[in-house]
Amino acid sequence: MTSTSETGNTNTGPDAGPDAGPDTASGAVPGRTPHATLRYTAMRLGVFLACFVVVAVLAYVGVLPEAIGRANPLWLLMLAMVVSAPLSLVLLRRQRDEMSVQIAERVDRAKRKLAANQSQED
Repeated sequence: MTSTSETGNTNTGPDAGPDAGPDTASGAVPGRTPHATLRYTAMRLGVFLACFVVVAVLAYVGVLPEAIGRANPLWLLMLAMVVSAPLSLVLLRRQRDEMSVQIAERVDRAKRKLAANQSQED
């Protein structure tokens, strides 16, 4: 059931029915994740850290060489980057797509604002 408060805002209650969607006044869009860029970045960092731990354990056990010269930490970091890149490409495809949609919407919105401002000046 939908009711209108004294301020004129439409509120949807718990018994509003199946058509009651998310709060569109806050900018929430169904099927879109807020902060997709932040979430993708955090997940990408998590994949990298997991790869770094695995590479470090394998180097400690002796499966991988521990170092090239005296560059032990740098060697392990670079190896973890090389391993995590293709993994994140496959594992984080959905999050990357959500992030690209979010960024494309922001770019389109900025282009529309710029076009509107330029047309006002003429």
